[in-house]
Amino acid sequence: MRIGDILAEPIRHHRLAEGEVATGARVNELLDLVGLPVSATTRFPHEFSGGQRQRVAIARALAVQPDFIVADEPISSLDVNIQAQIINLLVDLQQRLGLTYLFIAHDLAVVRHVSDRIVVLYLGKIAEVASSSALFRRPLHPYTRSLISSVPAVVGGAARSGERIRLRGEPPSVVDPPSGCRFRTRCPIAQPICAAQVPLLTEHAQGQWAACHFAGQL
Repeated sequence: MRIGDILAEPIRHHRLAEGEVATGARVNELLDLVGLPVSATTRFPHEFSGGQRQRVAIARALAVQPDFIVADEPISSLDVNIQAQIINLLVDLQQRLGLTYLFIAHDLAVVRHVSDRIVVLYLGKIAEVASSSALFRRPLHPYTRSLISSVPAVVGGAARSGERIRLRGEPPSVVDPPSGCRFRTRCPIAQPICAAQVPLLTEHAQGQWAACHFAGQL
């Protein structure tokens, strides 16, 4: 399908424009929103770079006029310079259109830049939940601290002081996870209780939750 048809498809399906003229105008508007020329409508995806194709994907998501967008690793396949452009585009669209994102990523520097609130997961379970500023200022869960310690100091701020925390061993099986705390087999402060009891997700500071028997003690 040509780019024009890709963007017009959800508009037609959900009847978001009256007639082909209005649909075409909306397609042009979407292209402008993501920084692509109107001439893109007659071209095919393989004629674009990875960054341009990601802009098309964003435009298609915007075609249905969403309030909430799930962005699952939206920049993982792009080089660093293009990643920055796409992130800046997403932030700009968020401000202009009043969007809310569920942004899923492994790059903490990117996560910090785009997120108001962060959820840290380990083996499918929540390890910590906090505002972006609180999480990087004082992470409570040992896994969060190890992640932040791997980020360059200029990104981690005060939380990055000290040497990097290197986790021992290999991640356990998701199919057959450890008893108790799933992180305990790699945790530098694990105790017998960690194997016996699943730690509850508990609020340890205002708006900051952690699932750890020894939150903040590393």
